[in-house]
Amino acid sequence: MGLAWQQGPLSTKAVGQFLTAAPLPERLLFAEPLRRRMRVRFGGEWVADSEDVVLLHEPGRYPVAYFPLADVRAGTLVPEERTTTHPDLGATSWFGVGAGESTTRHAAWQHADLPPHAAVLRDRVAFAWRAMEAFYEEDDRIVGHAADPYHRLDIRHTSRHLVVRDRDRVIAETRHPIALYESGFAPRWYVPREDVDIAALTPVENRTFCPYKGLAGYFDINGHKGAAWSYPEAWPEVAEVSGWISFEPDRVDVYLDDRKLEQEPGQSVVPHGIDRGLGPDELLTRDRSRS
Repeated sequence: MGLAWQQGPLSTKAVGQFLTAAPLPERLLFAEPLRRRMRVRFGGEWVADSEDVVLLHEPGRYPVAYFPLADVRAGTLVPEERTTTHPDLGATSWFGVGAGESTTRHAAWQHADLPPHAAVLRDRVAFAWRAMEAFYEEDDRIVGHAADPYHRLDIRHTSRHLVVRDRDRVIAETRHPIALYESGFAPRWYVPREDVDIAALTPVENRTFCPYKGLAGYFDINGHKGAAWSYPEAWPEVAEVSGWISFEPDRVDVYLDDRKLEQEPGQSVVPHGIDRGLGPDELLTRDRSRS
């Protein structure tokens, strides 16, 4: 979820509400110090390195890191004639980025005429995530988007009875599923493989990645596309679900203690803004670089 996207409190489709007498503005932006060293790599070189990054949370978008111009390598930014207008922050100037043997256009931006209340972003520049080779916190590569400190995952073990059916066929049945609670989402229930009729699942080539859980593979069930998924090697924070399988309640019938689950509104993950279209290649590149 995060603070400002999916169903976060500052998003346009928040699942909760602020208990205030007067209505809040339709759009609220929130900026805060990241308090982590962050670096940007392009053309095989470090083009930005700062311990003074400001993280901007904007409704409907992933958080964006803004670097002080003083912490951007000299000669990296190539001014462009392109300008756009941000609905809250005013005129925005764009830059190409060049380093080593590489150059790319429309790869960084700066808000050139900020209103006084947004002065914290003055003399700062943000880099388009997909245009750069990699972003790092210290020596660890960060994928997907700048890490959101308000995104939380919790795993809970339970003895509840979970059954998955496709018409009359039992696809899975367990009395020890794992509940994965992810901020902004309804609980996701994971079933150990030994409690799944694996023959009913058809693996498909489609893969996606989550910046918080890792690389997911998918299964069709009797023509129901993407009805189940699994993280073969989930990241350490949620390693317990590695290899376990979860099911989409809008594609097969999922019962929890005899209560049929329904897909809740707002649960589909849709990439936003400058990060639209991110795929698993970024994660696979990260893993290859680690190995």
